Amino acid sequence: MSEWLVLAIAMALVCALVLAITAIRHRRAADDEDTSETPDVIEYMTMMVGVVYAIVLGLAIAGVWEARGAAEDSVRREAQALYEVTQRADVYPAAVRDRIRGEVDAYVSHTVAVDWPLLTAGDSASPEGAALLGKLRTDVTHQSPANELQAQAYQPLLDHIAAADDARHSRTQSSESTLPGVVWFGLLVGGLVTVGLIFTLQIRRSGRELLLAGLFSALIVFLLFMVWSFDAPYGREGIDSAAPFQDLFPATAPASVASR
Repeated sequence: MSEWLVLAIAMALVCALVLAITAIRHRRAADDEDTSETPDVIEYMTMMVGVVYAIVLGLAIAGVWEARGAAEDSVRREAQALYEVTQRADVYPAAVRDRIRGEVDAYVSHTVAVDWPLLTAGDSASPEGAALLGKLRTDVTHQSPANELQAQAYQPLLDHIAAADDARHSRTQSSESTLPGVVWFGLLVGGLVTVGLIFTLQIRRSGRELLLAGLFSALIVFLLFMVWSFDAPYGREGIDSAAPFQDLFPATAPASVASR
């Protein structure tokens, strides 16, 4: 089921629940109940709870957004470093150059086709990716420069492979959820309390009040959905977050998608 469909269903259900509770509460109200005024202390408490929850929710959104940005930066650095390896290998003989580029393509194909579904599912990357990158490093390390041009490209090649390895470690370590369970507990309970305080404000069945109550509850659901969506640094389905690899290595992208 699409994430957007889940969001639409959740927003509709919450709005319907809030409106239904408001209608039932109004119907069961005593005939002599004064719904024209709300005690000042309730208005103050409702405002303060809303402000505190908005601050906490904003910090949670900022945290998951920053974590996703860091994860995307790791992917870009890894893909760019590997791309530089394929370009700088041009100074080697054709056999060596093709072997290096073939090993890079094999690593990229494995990363997109095998590792990415694991990352989006919240699992650890497969050890085969590290083995493929280690094989590339070994081959480049043991390739002795035969002339000055190869000698100038030798160390930068190793540096780019080391940068790719470092970015790979960052990528695999940032695949898990950013927010701990206790934070999610606080966000969910805080959302329920904030929406629940609506019913202390003597809402009547006028169109404007019902509309505002429904929109407010839908907004809370949308913001929680945003936190949940961003809490997965590489997304929760598909391989869209692997775009830097697919852009820099277009020849491996069709094979990677087809092998899934």
